[in-house]
Amino acid sequence: MEKKASKMLASWSWVLTICFICLRSYCSGDGLVDSWGYIIPEAKVLQLGTQFTASCILKESKMKVMGINASNVYWATKGNEVPRTQCSVKNATVSNVVLNVTASLKSPLTCNIMLPGNLKQTVYGIFFTAGMPPEKPVNLSCVVHHPNNMTCAWNPGRETYLPTNHTLKYKRFSSDIHECSKPISNNFCVIPYPNYTFFVNTEIWVEATNVLGKSESEHIVLDPADYVKSLPPVITDVSSTRELSNALDLRWKNPLEPPEMKLKYNIRYKRIADTEWTKVPPEDTATHRDSFMLQNLKPFKKYMIEIRCMNENGRGYWSNWSKEKSGVTPEAKPSKKVDLWRIIDPPDSKGTRHVHLMWKELEPDEANGRILGYKVQIQQEDLLVHLNVTGTSLNYNLTRASYVVSVVAFNSAGQSPEATLVIRAASQRELPSVENVVAFPEGDRLWVNWTAPTKLVIGYIIEWYIEPRTDQSNLSWHREPKTAISTYLKGDLSPYKRYVIFVYPLYAAGSGAAKSTESYFKQDSPAIGPTVSVSKVQKTEAVVQWKPVPVEKRNGFIRNYTIFYRSNTGVKSSFVVNSSIEEYILTSLESDTVYIVHVVASTDVGGTKGPEFTFTTLKFARGEIEAIVVPVCLSFLLLSVLAVLICFNKRDLIKKHVWPNVPDPSNSTVGQWSPQSLTKHDFSSKEQTDSESSTVDVSVIKIEASSKSDAEDDLKSSVLKNEKSTSVEHSSGIGGSSCMSSPRQSVSDSEESEPAQTTSSTVQYSTVLVNGYRDQLPQTHTFSRSESTQPLLESEERPDDQHGFGNSDSCSSGTHGHRYFKQKCDLGDANRSGPSNVQKTVPQAINEESLVGLHQLQMIDQNVDSSGFCPLEDGTVPETLQQNGGQTVVSLDLLGFNTRQEGAEPKSYLPQTIKHGGYMPQ
Repeated sequence: MEKKASKMLASWSWVLTICFICLRSYCSGDGLVDSWGYIIPEAKVLQLGTQFTASCILKESKMKVMGINASNVYWATKGNEVPRTQCSVKNATVSNVVLNVTASLKSPLTCNIMLPGNLKQTVYGIFFTAGMPPEKPVNLSCVVHHPNNMTCAWNPGRETYLPTNHTLKYKRFSSDIHECSKPISNNFCVIPYPNYTFFVNTEIWVEATNVLGKSESEHIVLDPADYVKSLPPVITDVSSTRELSNALDLRWKNPLEPPEMKLKYNIRYKRIADTEWTKVPPEDTATHRDSFMLQNLKPFKKYMIEIRCMNENGRGYWSNWSKEKSGVTPEAKPSKKVDLWRIIDPPDSKGTRHVHLMWKELEPDEANGRILGYKVQIQQEDLLVHLNVTGTSLNYNLTRASYVVSVVAFNSAGQSPEATLVIRAASQRELPSVENVVAFPEGDRLWVNWTAPTKLVIGYIIEWYIEPRTDQSNLSWHREPKTAISTYLKGDLSPYKRYVIFVYPLYAAGSGAAKSTESYFKQDSPAIGPTVSVSKVQKTEAVVQWKPVPVEKRNGFIRNYTIFYRSNTGVKSSFVVNSSIEEYILTSLESDTVYIVHVVASTDVGGTKGPEFTFTTLKFARGEIEAIVVPVCLSFLLLSVLAVLICFNKRDLIKKHVWPNVPDPSNSTVGQWSPQSLTKHDFSSKEQTDSESSTVDVSVIKIEASSKSDAEDDLKSSVLKNEKSTSVEHSSGIGGSSCMSSPRQSVSDSEESEPAQTTSSTVQYSTVLVNGYRDQLPQTHTFSRSESTQPLLESEERPDDQHGFGNSDSCSSGTHGHRYFKQKCDLGDANRSGPSNVQKTVPQAINEESLVGLHQLQMIDQNVDSSGFCPLEDGTVPETLQQNGGQTVVSLDLLGFNTRQEGAEPKSYLPQTIKHGGYMPQ
């Protein structure tokens, strides 16, 4: 904004200055504005390259009023103050300035005064233009475009920076001067026909004029006939003759005809695909004519032809080239034989060889026409096969013998020379090969060098293809002369592709063995990197494998692979291996760690990274777990075997402490005791062993399984409740085990177990004794059972050795207070016992006191010492629980049974369990 404002102020200041100058210039002293001075000279045009001196003259009247003089004057050009060095004061009223007139000097030039208070006042100003006088025009020339006009041109010289007029003037016959009436520019003018005349000399010149001066060119005198540039000829026809396959007949129409003017010609031609023209020799067309025969052309080629003309005497100008006209030469027979080659497969099991014959199309310059086909001849000794083929290849099956193959190309004019190829027999030894085949790129070519064999050759075949080879059409080849030891691959080469190159020496007897090499025309880094996989992962190592980059993606020779891997902790490592390696073993890895690995394939240009692969090392090495588990298992097995052996050797001791031998009550002789025999003996305690003791009858108490009375149900319910409330470690009831006995299975609450228990056999191994001395002691019924866990006593095994209370056939007991009873006695003893020994049955009704007695007995049994003997504290025997010969005698009063029933026999036996059969639950 500030720049815009400053520019605007500057422009307005100049406007005001110009207005002031105009007023000073056109107003008189007695007018509206009275000037303070003036500038002399008031030049309007200044010549560049000169010096201009101007003077500013002040009026004395103004000087006195303002108190100023010439020393207060300063000069400016377009607002830019002129340096003081270029200004001078001549006297009090005159100030001079000297200016160098250049292209940078700008108008106007002003004379200014510095008033008191640093006020600037413009006194006077002049406008000027800087320029140059015209130079002398040079290079005046004229051209007659007959029959239209004569055009003259010249060089006006340097730029004048001023309006300048250039006038073309000419005169004929007399002194009359004519001016060109149609100037095109300051250097070009046209004189229309008939203002000029052939064969009449005309004087021509140019004048240039501006405010600074005038100049005139050299005068030239010319005959317009010598400066003619005619119109080009018009080609009317181009034709050919079958007999002349290399010639074309050209015809045209002339723009001028004699006697007006004779002409000469230039003819040029080219094939349609060429860029360079071929000219007919000038001497062949130096005379006036309207046709010409072009020769030495190529058969069956299309040519473009042009022609121009000028005055036969060589004066004047060549016309422009005519429009192109095309023509085609006739066909001729092919001039060169085809380039023939083959691919031979090894013989199969039948001895047949598959041969792929192939040949190249002839170049257009060699074909000399349109090739209609090929004639193939295959000869084996006297056998000759002729084939016509339209393509450039042939598949044929040969035997193991040798063959000669020949191919010719033909068109409408004839056939080419014969190309032959010798195919050696399969059994023949290969001919020598070349040596030291090397391929390398150089410049924009791929070169191949080799060393010639020692045997004389007739040529070489260079064969190549791009790998990977997809089919036989991918194969290229060309032929080299016998003197060659190097060449380059012909045709367009692709960068970043691998070329496989073969060199075959050719002998008169056939082709020799091939030598090959590989090369790239241009290399780059691989297009993709190797794909990685990891196998055989161990605790501290892993095998990294990668697939080689496909050949078409390599872009060069792979020189090496670099394996990069890093752990999840950020530790990075790398290894470089050569290009023949496709796997690598990573070692010194950390166990149970995640690793990321990738491989970079590198060529001579650079490398490319492949995709990453993640794997985790094992926590334990292979076999490490087995090394721990197997010894532990073997140790455990060994210890188990040792434990079994120890247990086997110490089985008696272990059996004694762990599972003592408990006699089976069903095998005890107690089962042979008869209840009737008990009445014959005295089973009272020592205190009741006198001769007057009386024996009560012993009764067997049985609880029938079929009884369904309420009393029995109450008894079962009460007994089961007491069983559940006691410890499972000991027996709770009459049938409980001794302290040394092993635990037994508890009775289930389920009623389903009762039938099984009912059907089991009842073992009688406990007796109920009745005190014989009813008058001396309270008659209490005692229950005794064997607490022994040992095998049967000797008295049980040999009852005849025991002391009996009756005869020897009766049930006996031990002496000295130890009474043992047989559970079964013979029938005779039972009969002799009399009516009083009749077996009785326990009444069905059992009162609650009986259950209380059972519970008390259970609690007593639980308090028995576990040593096996269950001694009582302080050696005392309670009234209701007494020892009798190692047996526990339980008073029936404790059980709550009333032993004194009137009119009933005392009951001597009580089963071990109240339930149907079996033992009291432990």
